[in-house]
Amino acid sequence: MIHTFEEILMHILQVSAVTNWGGGEYHIENLCNELGDTYPAIETTVLCVKESPFEKRLQKSNIQFHTAPLRIKIDLRFVFKIGKICRKYNIDLIHIHDPSALQLCIIADKIYNLPPFILSKKTSFPIKQRKKTLYKYNYPKIKKILCVSKETKKISEKAIQDKSKLITVYHGTNLKTKSSDTPFLLREKFEIPSSKTIIGHIGNHIKAKHLETFIEVAYRIIFIEKHLDFCFVQIGTFSERTESLLKKVEELGLKEHVIFMGYTPQASNFIPQFDIALMTSQSEGMPQFIYESMYHKTPIVTTDVGGIPELITHKENGLLAKMHDAETLSKHLLLLDKSNELKEQFVSRSYEKLLQKFTTENMTKATVEIYKSILGHA
Repeated sequence: MIHTFEEILMHILQVSAVTNWGGGEYHIENLCNELGDTYPAIETTVLCVKESPFEKRLQKSNIQFHTAPLRIKIDLRFVFKIGKICRKYNIDLIHIHDPSALQLCIIADKIYNLPPFILSKKTSFPIKQRKKTLYKYNYPKIKKILCVSKETKKISEKAIQDKSKLITVYHGTNLKTKSSDTPFLLREKFEIPSSKTIIGHIGNHIKAKHLETFIEVAYRIIFIEKHLDFCFVQIGTFSERTESLLKKVEELGLKEHVIFMGYTPQASNFIPQFDIALMTSQSEGMPQFIYESMYHKTPIVTTDVGGIPELITHKENGLLAKMHDAETLSKHLLLLDKSNELKEQFVSRSYEKLLQKFTTENMTKATVEIYKSILGHA
């Protein structure tokens, strides 16, 4: 359904200073696509890092975008590009999507006197109580801070002076782009017999995902619980943490049981090939992996960090454990694996919950209302 607002003629600049591909960039892509489809009177332009995975992704889309180098933390070429885009397109509002982008926009504002800001807070990390950090997050040009979950909003309140700026806007999954097409089947490529249960995870190799727990769960199930009929598959971009993770897999004798695939395009398309989705994070906003698992009707076992309990209610549509609790996560996996009734209950309830609350359409509608309120549209 297309919403037309004849009185709305606005141009939004979406700024990302992230150098890899993750859930935050997927959020920007979803938002821009939904704006283009549903709100044609709202123009949008993305500024991202030159030669980043996000640029490569945008090259294959219909989204208007520009790039700028970001070789150092404060690269003035990126700063100048922000100002030039705002002048060229007469930008009405800047939507900032990460802390690095916020810092760069503030510097650009000192030079160019930019239009108002909106900031998306996508993680549950507390805002550090440092003078420079507090200045950045309380910068007067920030009119609203869009928190990805109620938990993120609650955590952010401790650092934000004007708490009325904080608002929860759940991200969502794009129902229009879903696919289960993959270039290969996991079971065929990795010779996983049909008798084995595939436990899957998608996430980049960053501290927040705590893949050490993922490996520990595999060890407990294979060698302590003696369930050799499990295989653990992890998809996500490698990092400086990967070497130690691979070393741990080898030391624990798990090479035949744990597969790290690395960066894989359209990774979420593999989710239907997982028997159970496992998330072992120690910090999260609202993970796209859980949204996608809910859509693809794959049962979920996860830690209860960040906004995850707003998606998954324990024993209602999934199973929760505390972060780093590999023992409980392992028990949950074994329980779920042997109960088809529980699996069916969880995936049915998760799917309905997703459609009701956590779609790109819902997220974009809420975001547009905020854009309108800031720019003075009725």
